[in-house]
Amino acid sequence: MDNILSILIFFPAFAGVLGFIVDKNSARAYGISVASIEFLLAVWLWMSFDGSNGSMQFVEMLPLVPDFGISYYLGVDGISLFIVVMATLMILLGMIGMSIEKDIKNMIISLLFLEMTMVGVFLALDAVIFYLFWELSLVPMLYIIGAWGGPKRVYASIKFFLYTFIGSLIMLVGMLFLAYLYHDVTGTWSFAITDWYALVLPIETQIWLFIAFFFGFAIKVPMFPFHTWLPYAHGQAPTIGSVILAAVLLKMGTYGFIRFSLPILPDASVYMITPVAILALIMVVYTAMIAYAQKDMKQVIAYSSVSHMGIIMLGVFAMNSEGISGSIFLMLSHGVVSGALFMLVGVIYDRRHTKMMSEFGGLASIMPKYAVIFGIMLMASVGLPLTIGFVGEFLVLLGFYNISPIMTIIAGSTIILGAVYMLSLYKKTFFGEVTNDENKGLKDLNSREMYSLVPLVLIVVWLGVYPKPILEPIDNSVKSLVSFMDKKAQTQEAKDIIVSPKKEEGK
Repeated sequence: MDNILSILIFFPAFAGVLGFIVDKNSARAYGISVASIEFLLAVWLWMSFDGSNGSMQFVEMLPLVPDFGISYYLGVDGISLFIVVMATLMILLGMIGMSIEKDIKNMIISLLFLEMTMVGVFLALDAVIFYLFWELSLVPMLYIIGAWGGPKRVYASIKFFLYTFIGSLIMLVGMLFLAYLYHDVTGTWSFAITDWYALVLPIETQIWLFIAFFFGFAIKVPMFPFHTWLPYAHGQAPTIGSVILAAVLLKMGTYGFIRFSLPILPDASVYMITPVAILALIMVVYTAMIAYAQKDMKQVIAYSSVSHMGIIMLGVFAMNSEGISGSIFLMLSHGVVSGALFMLVGVIYDRRHTKMMSEFGGLASIMPKYAVIFGIMLMASVGLPLTIGFVGEFLVLLGFYNISPIMTIIAGSTIILGAVYMLSLYKKTFFGEVTNDENKGLKDLNSREMYSLVPLVLIVVWLGVYPKPILEPIDNSVKSLVSFMDKKAQTQEAKDIIVSPKKEEGK
């Protein structure tokens, strides 16, 4: 199919516009139908993708403003392919499991426009197009939190918007500097092998550009100390908002580091490994401790999300194929598992209108199906072998061991710390006697909730046991990226740290 990438991007937006004339009683069915088609298109892209080819595929190019080198430039490789598939899957399952009845028509339209922006970010190869989709993604999420969130939803939505918008503006300054300073060299805004990627920049210039990009991407991740917007956003967002925020939007930050910082600024990326790793380790340990101290189930998962994103950042800056491939796989793992956990918290909130652990206890005897699925996702979250969470964490730690064995050991504590706060949550919520009479009449998962959660359980087990179908295409693209970084690196330090596949073969 020609122009499959454009169809993937704009089909949800087109359907969202048509959604204004759909009857509100049919809005949910309409949204699920559109999201199903979008997911099937993403699966078709996956099936048509050549996993042995690490370069960009299904490329689309259309000049938009030739005088300024701005083009409508799209492409997909193993790095972006599965994030797109995951984004379309989580939108679909989120709509199926969504319990919102208030103004559901506008919610569906907002989700479809949000889907367009997210897919656009991961498929864009022109910096202007990338930035437009990046910024547009703020609008529907701002509306989702502000219109359907909790009592402090306005504060949470404004804080989310201001943090991410200011970071994006700093990132834009870096892009403008790069584009206009080297416009005579490249003549384009595209970050491709023959354009921005081909630039060989002085190390001082690289460091300043790295800092500019860092603010935009780090706030989105979110890295310490820019993480404070996330617990508020998760705490006040409706369940579907938390699912999409954790599963997809946070990955835009780590994806930006892989797509921009590493290949365009390899020497600066190596130079900044230690400070970035220190911030990532603070994310891992500090937010895990905060998660343990929480009394709200949703806040536990929100802070655990920050902790896991710290591990992903370590993988990104491992500068070898194991670490970067592991970080991308962990993005998928975190998206599936954290999305499922937020759905599960939403299930109990719909029944009791509280997320406080002290209000529960003994749920395993009342809601056995709910307890089993929650337990599986909890084990995946702490990285239990044979679950999806183990594969990515193992590869990240293996890759970063080449950088610093001591930091890797500290990072490995996330498995222990994660087990502490997650098992504590499970014990308080599911074990013991039912002491609260309001819990005795709770109903177990209904068919709609099972349809949204069981596919995620199957994915957690399948990719934990047999990750090759996903990991192999990712690894092929990552190896091409690392080889490119190795050739482009100018400093001896960078050449020593960046481990390309050829160097591995020579050992």
